[in-house]
Amino acid sequence: MLEGCMKELPGFPIVLHGSSSVPQEEVETINKYGGALKDAIGIPEEELRKAASLAVCKINIDSDSRLAMTAAIREVFATKPAEFDPRKYLGPARDNMKKQYIHKIVNVLGSDNKLA
Repeated sequence: MLEGCMKELPGFPIVLHGSSSVPQEEVETINKYGGALKDAIGIPEEELRKAASLAVCKINIDSDSRLAMTAAIREVFATKPAEFDPRKYLGPARDNMKKQYIHKIVNVLGSDNKLA
């Protein structure tokens, strides 16, 4: 489909909305620690990689970062129920999001070492 758009609109920038891959390990962690995400699926990473190599100039993956953050926070709350210091649960959440973004930038979108 993207190839057809590129043919009809050469050079036209394309943005993909709702393109999170919904990492199943994050969904599993969320559900393990009390979440209830049912049938959560996303766009396969290989499809996002292909799109990134075509005319797509922006791929929105916000749900993946929210899943990473939620999974880390749920794990801290479940394994350390007395924890109430935001630094103790937001730190791991931030680290998990960073890991997710690095993975996406380097391994999925192929945009590492590129300037906007």
